[in-house]
Amino acid sequence: MNKKLLTIQDISCFGQCSLTVALPLISACGIETVILPSAVLSTHTGGFTNYTFRDLTGDIPAIEKSWIGNKLKFDAFYTGYVCENQIPPIQSLMRSCAADGALRIVDPVMADNGKLYAGFSADFPKKMCQLCAGADYILPNLTEAAFLLGEECRLTGYDRPYIESLVTRLHGLGAKNVVLTGVSFSPDKLGCAVSDGTKIEYDFNDRQAQFAHGTGDVFASVFAGALMRGKTALQAASIAADVVCLAIQATPKEHWYGVCFEQAIPALAEMLK
Repeated sequence: MNKKLLTIQDISCFGQCSLTVALPLISACGIETVILPSAVLSTHTGGFTNYTFRDLTGDIPAIEKSWIGNKLKFDAFYTGYVCENQIPPIQSLMRSCAADGALRIVDPVMADNGKLYAGFSADFPKKMCQLCAGADYILPNLTEAAFLLGEECRLTGYDRPYIESLVTRLHGLGAKNVVLTGVSFSPDKLGCAVSDGTKIEYDFNDRQAQFAHGTGDVFASVFAGALMRGKTALQAASIAADVVCLAIQATPKEHWYGVCFEQAIPALAEMLK
């Protein structure tokens, strides 16, 4: 029987992020992908103005009831951008619609470059901690990790002991496995720290010169798909990082609003053979 993954995050109609990235990439991994939109936006919030935003929190309980009535179960849950009041209904759905041994993968999408995304209140990281507690995998970047732990964010000037301290304390939130992204110990390399609670391993790629929106969503989506295909966390993180790099390399400089992940799908399929 095909494995089914439910991903819960927003639809940004334009901008190559969130569900418009997750659905094709996880499907390309050979995993049946079910979606639950947390919100609908005309565009993502990075660099656009006058965007629309519709919170879909009120729809979640009725969707859960429908799925329970139809006896639908999911082998994995992967959350991305969710709204302020959605943590409790998402937790309820994860309990009621979980197949035996279902994985919970949480990308705590809320911040980057030292600040929260537009629309999130200062206490949202505390709410996100509730979703991270008991998760099988969490995938914060350095900013999100610091905010989850309630401390000042350090984006530069850190060392390996600092990173490993962050990872250890993230496990303290109740996460079984931690994938900390945006880690760099040298100017030309960027990667992640992967921890199962007993050991910390690293994966690095050459740092890409071009900035692109949506790379975190590409990484998390490929990670989730590769994990469901039986890859280890380190293998899944390595594949995800390689896909991100290929996507950035395929993105013209004038394509500022997103990353051309579509160009990397054939390579992703080869990596998973």
